[in-house]
Amino acid sequence: MSESEILNNRIEEALNSIRPYLQADGGNVELVEVKGEGDVVLRLTGACSSCEMSEMTMTAGIEETLRRAIPGLGSIVALKN
Repeated sequence: MSESEILNNRIEEALNSIRPYLQADGGNVELVEVKGEGDVVLRLTGACSSCEMSEMTMTAGIEETLRRAIPGLGSIVALKN
């Protein structure tokens, strides 16, 4: 397994730990890509894509979870549908 596959798997594991909370409110998050320097691009889906609190969810929930699980990630950005 390559380093990028290992990193992708670690990101998916971290996202899986918070998905139930997002799904409880009709939303979700998906991994779009990981760029060369460890920059992570996500997509907020469902209710999360239009929720006015999505920025707070992204910063306080998703980003914090990823940074705790995988120190040294670059930027973490979320696209909305």
